[in-house]
Amino acid sequence: MLMAHTLQTYNPIQVSESKREQFRRYLEKNNVLDSLTNVLVALCQDEDKPHDALHFVRQRLDMSRVASPEAQTLSLELTELQRKHQHLLEENKDLRNRLLQYELAPEDSRD
Repeated sequence: MLMAHTLQTYNPIQVSESKREQFRRYLEKNNVLDSLTNVLVALCQDEDKPHDALHFVRQRLDMSRVASPEAQTLSLELTELQRKHQHLLEENKDLRNRLLQYELAPEDSRD
């Protein structure tokens, strides 16, 4: 009868929930959830999605280990400069095409 009582009070779902809660607190205490959230938000907000999202996540997580304010500022500056660089490349290509069309136009149409 003692064994039947023990089996009735044992609930694997409660044990599982307890372990999950302990694990969640462990992750929160070590800022794992915040770090993952920040990396995923950065990936979501990046207009030019990387070809290898996992590499992006790994790189950002490595950077977060050395998350000094200076490193974060430099990272943001790098991202912005990369976007500007891409924009300038596209603008340069467009201007070269326009110049080429102008150079190839007949002379009497320029007057």
